[in-house]
Amino acid sequence: MGRIAEAPPRDTAEELQLAVAMLVRQWRAAAGDGVSLSRMSVLKRLDRLGPSTASELARAEKIRPQSVIATVNSLQAEGHVARSPHPTDRRQQLIALTPQGRALVQRRREAGHGRLAELIAERFGPAEQQLLAEAVPLLRRLAED
Repeated sequence: MGRIAEAPPRDTAEELQLAVAMLVRQWRAAAGDGVSLSRMSVLKRLDRLGPSTASELARAEKIRPQSVIATVNSLQAEGHVARSPHPTDRRQQLIALTPQGRALVQRRREAGHGRLAELIAERFGPAEQQLLAEAVPLLRRLAED
């Protein structure tokens, strides 16, 4: 088997960014719910972390607290999140998923995973599937803070 030429990191980054963007479009199309990535990111973060303050969400999402508050306001208006008093700091509120919000996260997760699993099974043979599985930890390391 021939040796694969090493690609410069900048070229790899460009190709990876394009591939990830295309995958995100596939996931969003599969979900078909019209929820933006930023709003879904907040919902998924609350699903993983549990009730959080706006400051905690802003730090985790790497955005300004004002942006998180605007997102939370719209999610609350749609019934996906609820606010409650913070148990130890009266100046803050905890933001948590409602059952409706949790159901949305679960539907989105299932739709995205299902579509991606279909694509992997359709387009990749066993060796490529294994290679992709082995690349996932590397991609996670790129995504970590």
